[in-house]
Amino acid sequence: MYIIPAIDILDKKVVRLREGDYSQVTNYDVSLEEMIEKYQSNGTNFIHVIDLNGAKNDFSNQEYLFNVIRKTDMKVQYGGGIRSIDKVKELIEAGIHRVIVGTQAITNPSFLTDLSKAICGKDKCSDQVVIAIDVLDEVIKYSGWMESSPIKLMDYVDKCLSLGFFRFLCTDINKDGKLGGAGVDLYKKLLDHSPFIKLIASGGVSSLEDIEQLSQIKVESCVVGKAIYEGRISIEEIQNWNLKSLISI
Repeated sequence: MYIIPAIDILDKKVVRLREGDYSQVTNYDVSLEEMIEKYQSNGTNFIHVIDLNGAKNDFSNQEYLFNVIRKTDMKVQYGGGIRSIDKVKELIEAGIHRVIVGTQAITNPSFLTDLSKAICGKDKCSDQVVIAIDVLDEVIKYSGWMESSPIKLMDYVDKCLSLGFFRFLCTDINKDGKLGGAGVDLYKKLLDHSPFIKLIASGGVSSLEDIEQLSQIKVESCVVGKAIYEGRISIEEIQNWNLKSLISI
């Protein structure tokens, strides 16, 4: 299992939210550029960047984010406010390693079908598209976690799989931003339902013990944010874990 450091951006600042609540925000005195440089200089080559403004249809961050991302040769998993197939294609062609789609895939019934037709079947297409599933008590949330979907969780997974999408970023909202441990039970349910999906876990990771638990249930990778900023997990520990993971493959 691979650890991907997370950088959430709100109003061009590095932040973390608690349970996805925009009124419960922690600001960190560091810039996106500084965080990228810090990870890169410590041997990390993969980061997870989320535009929290974009997630709620405010695109004031995008130009700033794209300008920063274009300057790095790190692999970037990017999400927040991706509302069109053209934007997905633009980001892939611009070199974004993985593009996360969430709200549009849930609110527009034809979006995933059209996206599959437009770009899947090409080399690495499905690998480059990540389906975000943000879950609160097994209810799928969207639009910055402010709206609820009537679609059942496992039905949604099955729909995505039928269209060729197999990599999922699942955030357990109950756990997010609390440093209280990862949503192992939720991820285990997903993997029991579809053992062959590539699952990226998000939310609540507070220690290497949490990461070990996720590794034991065969989660492909996990994103870690607040635990890094709060000093619970060091960048050196992430580097060492990832090196051991690569060696064991």
